[in-house]
Amino acid sequence: MTRQHWILLAAAGALALLVLGGLHLAAGRLETALRDALGPRASIGAVHLGLTGVEVDDLRIQAAPGAWPAADELVARRVRLRPGLASLWSRGWHIAHIEVDDGYLSLLRSRQGKLRVLPALLDKPSSGSESGPAPQVHIAEVELHEVAIDFFDASVHGPTHRMRFESLQAQVGPLAIPAFDRPTDIALQATLKGPQKSGGINIDGSVTIATLDAKLDAAVQGVDLVALQPYLLKVNEAGVRHGTLDLTLAATVKAHKLHAPGRVILTGLELASGGGLLSTFAGVPRQAVLAAMQRDGRIEVNFTLDGRLDDPNFSINDSLATKLAGGLAEALGVSLSGVVEGVGSVIKGLLGR
Repeated sequence: MTRQHWILLAAAGALALLVLGGLHLAAGRLETALRDALGPRASIGAVHLGLTGVEVDDLRIQAAPGAWPAADELVARRVRLRPGLASLWSRGWHIAHIEVDDGYLSLLRSRQGKLRVLPALLDKPSSGSESGPAPQVHIAEVELHEVAIDFFDASVHGPTHRMRFESLQAQVGPLAIPAFDRPTDIALQATLKGPQKSGGINIDGSVTIATLDAKLDAAVQGVDLVALQPYLLKVNEAGVRHGTLDLTLAATVKAHKLHAPGRVILTGLELASGGGLLSTFAGVPRQAVLAAMQRDGRIEVNFTLDGRLDDPNFSINDSLATKLAGGLAEALGVSLSGVVEGVGSVIKGLLGR
């Protein structure tokens, strides 16, 4: 090996040591910042500082007693964080990779429809000028493996409804916090648990959280209708005994304008007894639903969601409800009259708008 080769090899080794040293230094700073940010309700089993990152074992953030529907806001058996070298010279934190194994997260939709997540971290009150601006965090990629989610919905009629998602796998990034002004790619798969069977959920696409610009494809396969009863039934309607729901949706949002064609399929629907000849299901004549199921074994409805997300009156407007109801009425062979309200209630419940 020539002298020039030795020089190049030594330079490469020195550069590698410099990079490793920089990553180790950044990891040490990240560990300190992590402990400070988690707050008083958080506990950590162990923290391991490696050459290129930080590994956290048995992370738990407990919920405030009496103020949250679950005992914990977040639990993770293992979290791996690898900082970016830019954290050494740039403002804020640059994290190249976050990986969460065997985790749990609880979400709450309030009676007013507002979604809340990790209030211990995200609902901290501002203390004025003393707190200063929120730190900037740039995360290149987040991976979730075998994560469970409890979604508590207080916006439905009656008691708070809980839906359980399990075996969630996801890849999300990049994230620019707190601005959220960059497109974030999302690839997510999960299982929605039901009393009788479990169904699959897939979401793929991108969204810019600050502007709501998005291009997302969503698919739901074989979800237990019993788990969706609060969204399907109006007050005093008989319950669902059996059935599954499939849904496909291709949503695009540009400059706050939503366009999302989709299809819903109800299969093997069986309703609980009661209600008489004039009873309804989701505002639709019950006898028409049962006749369609007996004839075809399923009901298919095509629909298109259109509207402006910055319009305070846009939740389920009359034209949208009419289109959805028209598809359902056509599938069932019933009059459109009286169907609009029922279909609108179903979609409103599912989408929280």
